This record gives sequence, C-alpha cells and structure tokens, in this order.
Amino acid sequence: MKNKLKKNAQPDSESGAYTRRKFIAAAGAATTVAAMAPTLLADDVPSELGAPMRPYGERSPYEKSVRISNSPLKTTGASLSPLQDLNGTITPSALHYERHHSGVPAIDPEKHQLLVHGLVDRPLIFSIADLKRLPSVSRTHFLECAGNSTGEHLGQLGATPQLAAGLLSCSEWTGVSVTTLFKEVGVKPQAKWVLAEGADAARLARSVPMAKMMDDAMVAYSQNGEAVRPEQGYPLRLILPGWEGNINIKWLHRMELIDQPAMTRDEAAFYTDLLPSGKARQFGVMMEAKSIVTRPSGGQHLPAPGFYEITGVAWSGRATVKAVEVSTDGGISWKLATLQQPVLKHSVVRFRMPWTWDGSPATIGSRCIDESGYVQPTSRELVEVRGLAAYHHHNGIKWWNLQANGDLHA
Repeated sequence: MKNKLKKNAQPDSESGAYTRRKFIAAAGAATTVAAMAPTLLADDVPSELGAPMRPYGERSPYEKSVRISNSPLKTTGASLSPLQDLNGTITPSALHYERHHSGVPAIDPEKHQLLVHGLVDRPLIFSIADLKRLPSVSRTHFLECAGNSTGEHLGQLGATPQLAAGLLSCSEWTGVSVTTLFKEVGVKPQAKWVLAEGADAARLARSVPMAKMMDDAMVAYSQNGEAVRPEQGYPLRLILPGWEGNINIKWLHRMELIDQPAMTRDEAAFYTDLLPSGKARQFGVMMEAKSIVTRPSGGQHLPAPGFYEITGVAWSGRATVKAVEVSTDGGISWKLATLQQPVLKHSVVRFRMPWTWDGSPATIGSRCIDESGYVQPTSRELVEVRGLAAYHHHNGIKWWNLQANGDLHA
C-alpha cells in the first residue's frame, strides 16, 4: 500500500481561513452586530453571584458530548469517544474510549506493585512511590483498539465519526521508560520477549518483543497531567506507541522477561487475523495510517452554501504523519490539507482545509500518508486483500455524503 503523493493532489488555493472578500463580508456582519451589542449583552449579564469554587472542576452543564457503548454488557465491551465533538488533538480523559474484558478493578495505589522478573539479574518489585522516584518522561501518543472500524470492514457503515472510528483517543502520558526499569533489573542475553500482565480479573496478558520494549515503551502513571483514569489502567498502564490498544496492558502489575512469546489467549485465540489463504496472521500489532473527517460529517447539517472548514484527525503507528489529502468528489481529485503543528510521531494530528460549498451534493473524505510512504487505502482495497474475516486494524477511507439540503450521512 506504499505510494507517493498523488499528482492530482494539489494545495487548496485558499491557503488561509478567509479570502479578502470573505473577510470584508464577515467584517460587515460584525459591524451590524456591534450596533446591537448593548441590547444583546444586557441579556447575558448575570444579576446574581455565580457558583462557588469546587475542589475538582466539571464541564459546563450545556456540554452534552458523551461516550456511547457498543455493547449491552457492563463489564465486557467498549465505549466510543465522540470524535465529531472534539477539537485539537488531545482527548479529554473523561471521554477517552474504553475497552474492557472483566470490568474496571478498584486498586489501592498504596498496595499496588510492579514485579519485573524472569530472565533478569536482579528480580525487583516496584511500588508506585518507587516508580515516581525514577527519571520520568512525558509523551503524547494515540491509542486505538484493534477492533476500531470493524463495522466499516464488514460493510456496516458508522453513521457518525464516533460510530465509525470512536475507539481512538490521544493523551499525554507520563511515567517511566521501560529501559530505565530494565537497567535496574539487568536483562539477560536470552531475553527476547516480555510477558506483560494486568491486575484485572481476566489477568489479561500479552507478549511484547524486547526490541519494542527497548525502543519507546513506557510504564505510565499519569494521563493528561493527572493520575491515569481507572478505566485506562490506574495506577499503571503499559504504553507501546503505535501498537493496538489491547497490548497496552492496563493495571500493569507484572513483566516477565522470557525467551519466546507466551502465546496467551489474546494473541493466539483472539486479536489474530484469518486470511483468505486459511492462515492466521499473529502479532500484527502495528496500527497503520488512518484518518477521518470529523466536520462536516455524518449526523451533521450545513445550513446553507458558503464557506466551511473541513477538519478531522489523522494518525499512524508505522511512521510520523507526512500529509493528509481531502477530497470532496469521492476521490476523483484530492487537495492537501494543512496539518496543525506540532506533528508528533505516534500521535493524533489535526488537519484542516478551507472549502466553499456551492450547494451541490458532495462526497467528502480524507486519506493519510505517513513518512514511510504508506497511503491510507480504500475499504474495498482492504477487503480484496484480507477478506472479511481479517477485520482487525481496518483503516479504509471513510466517506461522508453531503446532500443538497445540507444533511450528511455515511
């Protein structure tokens, strides 16, 4: 799926948010509103003192965006982040997607410990306090469930960005580099893999190659400036940048260095891909380049023709995002979008493109190109190669159909 930027992908001629003509028109409207300001503002000024300060901040009651669950079960299943309602690149911790196999354990951080053992010189047990004494790192990384967009692969199109790709979120993670911990215990030459295990009731465990652990893996105790949320693995979560969510073990309490993969339930019976050849692909853990337009998108409405900003998010576990192209004619032509800086490796990137809608039907979508040369494929291309059974890691282009009346649907 490697390719160069398509020749028909051109930068949008309106490089800024507004042309001079649009700016003048907007200024005229602002002048009209300014003349009415005293009357308008009088209704906005409160006549009483506001609410008192709170020990822990809450969002405005007028904000209604929430996660929605794709499973009727309470302890097993997932909930999806409302991508269409988010701005920038960081997902609020309270809206981060969830995926659980046995519910959320209640863990006392004063009692929680991390055991590092196996093929090491000095097996050690670290308390949370021990970990916080070690040199720390902070990095922004996305997490995406391997089952994100499964419905898209099977032809069950999500009606909104949340339903189509909501098992994606991005946070700033703070913790200890795994290399720091391994220096403390001393790694024996025979150690080629690491079995990471969580402290949930399922004891979910995955095998991780030593090369990944020594590259950029971290044990996180903080998410977006505060303690990792319970749903995200409080008090410790393993972060493996760019790899599927399931292998980023939550409630981490044990890492055993071993000489071969342990072939646990979630890497042998599940999280594998059955290919048309009859063979199953295992340890296909990297999340490929992907993007989705979040505005305008399914479930939204454009009130009238005119100027709009097309925006969305892109990400790749293979390499840093290099470019995002946007099409409003179903892929016949493409234009380069602007990437919000900074563009970080293994992090969500916000893209934007100014667009003037003429009132005609349009088909809007985006595709991500990363620095490895990988180009986000169409869903049809994926199914042709993988078949329908290999539905994990679906990263096909998502299209939104804009009707002449302004409604958008999948």
